[in-house]
Amino acid sequence: QVQLVESGGGSVQAGESLRLSCSVSGTDVISAHVAWWRQAPEHQREFVAIISKTGATDYANAVKGRFTITRDGARNTVSLQMSSLKVEDTAVYYCKVVTTHIVLEYWGQGTQVTVSS
Repeated sequence: QVQLVESGGGSVQAGESLRLSCSVSGTDVISAHVAWWRQAPEHQREFVAIISKTGATDYANAVKGRFTITRDGARNTVSLQMSSLKVEDTAVYYCKVVTTHIVLEYWGQGTQVTVSS
């Protein structure tokens, strides 16, 4: 059973930074694709960043240059370093794992990020 637990959310001022973590159990982050998505109130869930099983990364245009996704195989976690936060980054951030041996996807419960001006 794959389980994901996000942490690190909170309330910050615009321009500040936050680091989100996704702790994964039941599969290895180095053999899966792990992504961060977010959902703001009254908006659809949108893609933020991904780190593939090969280590390749990709970002949504809205966060490119400000957010960095990394993984720690020893701790089996994937982190999202968010810098220069904007009010429009306010959302619930979700971690998503896609296993590759058998393609299945799993979501965490989400962590709230609130950025105020």
